[in-house]
Amino acid sequence: MKNYPHSTFFDFESLELYKKSLDYTDVVYDLVMLFPKEERFELGSQLNRAATSISLNIAEGYGESIPLAIRYLRIVRGSIRECLACSTIAFRRNYMDEQKYVESRTNLVELSKLAAGYKKYLNRKLNK
Repeated sequence: MKNYPHSTFFDFESLELYKKSLDYTDVVYDLVMLFPKEERFELGSQLNRAATSISLNIAEGYGESIPLAIRYLRIVRGSIRECLACSTIAFRRNYMDEQKYVESRTNLVELSKLAAGYKKYLNRKLNK
């Protein structure tokens, strides 16, 4: 994660899931710049929005009631799957090479596991 000049943090910024989601968004934005120009505004835009949605929903759901936070995590997991579908289409269309595709999938698997772990943690808190 990049360092930014500030003196205070919001609680959710310490979540590994949030940090990794920002890293993935950086990867996606760089990747989309390699797409053919006509696809940057079609599939590329969809992929950018889906990747951005991951960190936005983590931030928005953090600190809310546990049921609401879990709802936001469901949206996060949907965005992860959407990123996978967009990446797969891009790979099949030769907009990215195999190395970039494997990197994208690996990041998405990690994000999915982190989101599932966070959801388990919230469910345990809810059921206490």
